[in-house]
Amino acid sequence: MEEIKIREATVNDLDILLTFEQGIVAAERPFDSTLKDGEIHYYDIAAMIYEPHISVVVAELGGKIIGSGYARIDDAKPYLKHAQYAYLGFMYVAPEFRGKGVNRLITENLKEWARGRGLTEMRLEVYADNEPAMRAYEKVGFTRHLLEMRMPI
Repeated sequence: MEEIKIREATVNDLDILLTFEQGIVAAERPFDSTLKDGEIHYYDIAAMIYEPHISVVVAELGGKIIGSGYARIDDAKPYLKHAQYAYLGFMYVAPEFRGKGVNRLITENLKEWARGRGLTEMRLEVYADNEPAMRAYEKVGFTRHLLEMRMPI
């Protein structure tokens, strides 16, 4: 069996990455009634590819892109022990490749990128009711930390 490779994304990957973004939106809609109807975009992926404080990566198998993710250096709150951390987002694995360790490979790659920049912590956001996503992130070492609450007025 061929090996899954993780590499930096390029603008040549943009079409599939935009498809992945819509897959993320579709998966998250049931958890967020505040999302606008129709096509929406969470990210400016093309711009992110060129940002030095962001690493956008893809997972590739046999020349086919099967997953994505990014790490972005963010400033921490001034009262925390660390000044900056790596914020992870755009975590997506094509449905037919889920459960095969792709998310772990992407996360490990982004972790090494962050470690190479002197960061000591990674964070991400996940909807509180999205148990499958939380289990996937816990499998790679994340722990539940803080729950943001909202109330419409």
